[in-house]
Amino acid sequence: MNRITAAALAGALFGLGLAVSGMTNPDKVLNFLDLAGRWDPSLALVMGGALAVTIPGYAWLHRRGAGWGGVALPPQPSTRIDVRLLAGSALFGIGWGIAGYCPGPALANLAHASLEPFVFVAALLAGSQLGRFATPRA
Repeated sequence: MNRITAAALAGALFGLGLAVSGMTNPDKVLNFLDLAGRWDPSLALVMGGALAVTIPGYAWLHRRGAGWGGVALPPQPSTRIDVRLLAGSALFGIGWGIAGYCPGPALANLAHASLEPFVFVAALLAGSQLGRFATPRA
């Protein structure tokens, strides 16, 4: 299986999981964040299920030393907590809390042809480009 096919299958599986779990609905996310109102713990259950699959998968890949098809694994990302990491995390959380979208569900919602996910994705792309140009390269 080539890399593009594997990536397409992984993306389709991820999208299917989002749809089946209801996580493409921004109200599910907003209700999870609304502790004083209509709190909905289902997002935590979905995250827990994702971690239950991801953690053993990463451990297996790390022991194996290569991805599917023998592709070398990328180097370990930095574990340093710095201003860039904290600012990016804060901006992601603020956007997630305002819109109820993160990138995967927003892309899935483009198929609904409503304006909201298009505005979110445009802002996401603009913000990522702004971050790229505003960050000095080493």
